[in-house]
Amino acid sequence: MIIYNETIIVDESIYKEWLNWIQNVHIPAVMATGYFDSYRILNVIDSPNEGVTYCIQYQASSLNNYNEFNSKHQQLLQATHQQRFENRFVMFNTLMQTVD
Repeated sequence: MIIYNETIIVDESIYKEWLNWIQNVHIPAVMATGYFDSYRILNVIDSPNEGVTYCIQYQASSLNNYNEFNSKHQQLLQATHQQRFENRFVMFNTLMQTVD
């Protein structure tokens, strides 16, 4: 299984607004692409960073599914996120594979 992880550090002043938007707009848009089977949102409770840190993990059944998502949808979805919350978050992505 492939896990696409987005780690986002959000300004504390907007984290509730951001979380609401992520849950009701962004994640439904990502899932509507059809390339991921499930997702989960995690709050990093021991983050050394200022702000509130979240991880969103999307699970894909194959690397091909992730690659298709990346080539067709990721840029627009990230641009929308950036435009909406410009200069109020930092994000980095990680691609992982489960080990059996």
